[in-house]
Amino acid sequence: MLGPNYARPETPERGAWYEPLGPGLAAAPLDRAQLATWWSRLDDPVLTELVARAVTGNLDVREARERVREANAHRDLARAALYPMVRGKLTLSPAEPPRGSSNQATGLEAVWNPDFFGGLRRGVEAALGDLGASQEALRDVLVGVAAEVAQSYVDVRSFQARLAIAEQNLDAQTETLEIASWRAQAGLTSALDVEQARSNAEQTRAQIPSLRAGLEEARNRLAVLVGETPGTLAEPLAEAKPIPTVATDVAVGVPAEALQQRPDVRHAERQLAAETARIGVASAEAYPSFSLTGLIGTKAISLAGPEGITAAAAANVVEVLFDHGAIRAKIRAQKAVREESLARFQSTVLHALEDVEDRITAYREDQDRRQGLAAAEASAERAARFLRERYASGLVDFLAVLDANRSLFSLQDQLAVSQGQVVSDLIRIYRSLGGGWGAGEI
Repeated sequence: MLGPNYARPETPERGAWYEPLGPGLAAAPLDRAQLATWWSRLDDPVLTELVARAVTGNLDVREARERVREANAHRDLARAALYPMVRGKLTLSPAEPPRGSSNQATGLEAVWNPDFFGGLRRGVEAALGDLGASQEALRDVLVGVAAEVAQSYVDVRSFQARLAIAEQNLDAQTETLEIASWRAQAGLTSALDVEQARSNAEQTRAQIPSLRAGLEEARNRLAVLVGETPGTLAEPLAEAKPIPTVATDVAVGVPAEALQQRPDVRHAERQLAAETARIGVASAEAYPSFSLTGLIGTKAISLAGPEGITAAAAANVVEVLFDHGAIRAKIRAQKAVREESLARFQSTVLHALEDVEDRITAYREDQDRRQGLAAAEASAERAARFLRERYASGLVDFLAVLDANRSLFSLQDQLAVSQGQVVSDLIRIYRSLGGGWGAGEI
């Protein structure tokens, strides 16, 4: 067959990840069964149900599935060109046809184009490459949808946690305002303390509407991801629940495993295979094309009945003698397309490795940040409680109480955001490893 035979290019991966893994991650080989349904490791039945609904109901997934069916049809079409085509003909004519006319044969006609130079077979290779690329594109969509569902679900739980913190702090600050008002009425403090306490409470109250809006946006996003109208998940997700976590270490394997697993890398590789095969398709056009035609049947059926049985065969050879360099230009163009696909594949590989390295770094550093915020929040809570008690006894200035309350609320909110961020980083690690497409296998 004309044209180059395809071979998968080498990839420049290391034997291990460059970034230190840190707590929660292990260099153990990838478990493809766990990767297929990684969200189940978060041990949240609501999340598991939402991902299952998205796999079947998401419109992007449905669109990608239809593209796979289209590619399947094009593959079958390319294969059919390798075999003879048989057609039936039926010609009716008058009993005595007019002078100068001829009866056409009625019967079966077979046409076959022998693939002497491999152009048709290369076309099948290209169609198989396109089919593989469409399948990997579907898997890439499944990976993205599962990660986005999990991310939006974590956003919902994070906003619920932050909203609960804001409401609890508003209650505490309202109580502090009442204490300041009582002390001012008793002449134990000035009106300045009352206004500062009211300002502090109103600042917290002002943050609640934006948190509620963020919560609604996250729920609406989830509804669209599962293929439903916005608002349909408001009631099922109305009850606040903790942010999900993973109790055991996550295996990240080695770079070569990630490249074999990631659908975007596999998609680029299949595209490269298809474009390589199309060089052979273009090259075959520079050589003669052959066609064999066979016919068996009768002459035209007239009102008086069919005439005698006839048989015929013919062979055609077509050779392009002069086309002003069009075929050579087509071959050069296809070779350039193939080089573009090679560069795209190599770029996809590098970005895939970069993605995993970045996700490992973010997960490790955000875990350290969460631990620091947790320790700071515990200290701030003890300090705020101590100062409130001292203020009620008239032993400390009110400004110290306000500063302690503001610091506590800020740290509590940051800790809730950090907890959600750590889980989001873990979701991005699973996505960067290509996890999630096994649940909606083609």
